[in-house]
Amino acid sequence: MWPLIIVGAIILFIIVSVIGIYNALVRLKNQVDNAWSQIDVQLKRRHDLIPNLVETAKGYMTHERETFESITKARSQAMGAQGAAEASRAEGMLSEALSKFMLVVENYPELKANENFLSLQETLTSTENKIAFARQGYNDQVLFFNNKIQMFPSNLIANSFNFTRRDFFEIENAAEREVPKVSF
Repeated sequence: MWPLIIVGAIILFIIVSVIGIYNALVRLKNQVDNAWSQIDVQLKRRHDLIPNLVETAKGYMTHERETFESITKARSQAMGAQGAAEASRAEGMLSEALSKFMLVVENYPELKANENFLSLQETLTSTENKIAFARQGYNDQVLFFNNKIQMFPSNLIANSFNFTRRDFFEIENAAEREVPKVSF
C-alpha cells in the first residue's frame, strides 16, 4: 500500500509542478504583451503628434520638402511595423528623421518662437521620454520571460506548449548609442 501512496504523491507533485510552471509562463507572456501595449500606446501618441508638428513647421520651412517627406515616409513605416524587431527598426528610422527635422528647425528662429510649435515640441519630448520608460519596462519583461522559457525545468514545459522567445525593443541606429557631444 505504501509504494502506491508514494507513487501517487510523486505523480501529484509532478502534475502540480507542471501546472505551476505553465501558469507562471502564461503570466510572464501576458506581462510581456501588456508591456508591449504600453509601448504601442506611446508610439501611437508619437505618430499622432508628428503630423501636427510638421504642419505647423511647413508654413515657416518652405524649402525643406525632403525633410518633410522623410518624416512622412518613416512615420508610415513605423505605423505599419509588426512585432518588436520590425518596430525597433522603423522607430529608429523615425527617430533619425525627427532628429534631422529638429536640426533643420534650428535654422528658423521664427518657428522656434511659435507658441503652437513649442507646445507640440514639448509634448513630443515628453512622449519620447514615456516611450523610453515603456521600452525599458518591456525589455525587462522580455528578459524575465526569455529567462523562464530557457531555464530548466521550465524550458521543458515551454517547449511542450510552444512558448517562444520574444525580441527586445532595441536601438537599431548606431548613432543613437553614441554619447552626445557637448561644446560651449
